[in-house]
Amino acid sequence: MGLRINDTIPDLNVETDLGTFSLHEWIGDSWAILFSHPKDFTPVCTTEFGAVAQLADEWEKRGTKVIGISVDGVEDHKKWKTDIESYGGAKPTFPIIADEGLAVAKAFDMLPAEAYMPDGRTPNDSATVRSVFIVGPDKQLKLSMTYPMSVGRNFAEVLRALDALQTTTNNGVATPADWTVGQDVIIPPTVSNEDAKAKFGEFDAVLPYLRKAKLPG
Repeated sequence: MGLRINDTIPDLNVETDLGTFSLHEWIGDSWAILFSHPKDFTPVCTTEFGAVAQLADEWEKRGTKVIGISVDGVEDHKKWKTDIESYGGAKPTFPIIADEGLAVAKAFDMLPAEAYMPDGRTPNDSATVRSVFIVGPDKQLKLSMTYPMSVGRNFAEVLRALDALQTTTNNGVATPADWTVGQDVIIPPTVSNEDAKAKFGEFDAVLPYLRKAKLPG
């Protein structure tokens, strides 16, 4: 059974280049983003890790921890971080899980249970380990996105999705397509017009089932 939205993520003990710890303990009371990669020293993944390092202040502003996953070992991770910093111009201070035994990749349903890494493997052997998981402080999976190896991830979208998740969780609302912070939110259909007016003041009834409003200041 795959990991689905609102499932509690596995509480694995993971080895990283910054020490060994439990995933749940590491998350603590924060939001967390796990982003996975099929191999160290690969071109697209290097650009992605560089982008994550550049966004350190943005993650901190949102009370969010980030952690990488790659199916190589700790020593390779440490060496790879030199390339990541050289490319991105920012020090990657987040940990990278050394998932050589594929425990994380399998627990998060990125590889089948019978998968193994052959001798002389290439990134193609672990190509599906290319996902982003956003996890709430309750340790539940809130969102996941999976990309092919040829397409670099859009971390502006990851940030936008994180903003939307935090906004909907904290305010009991939904967000429309392409929503960004400051724009109108959607009032859930389960909220009556009377309760909506009490909570939001004026709102725009675009359709009987689609009502938009500004978040209270």
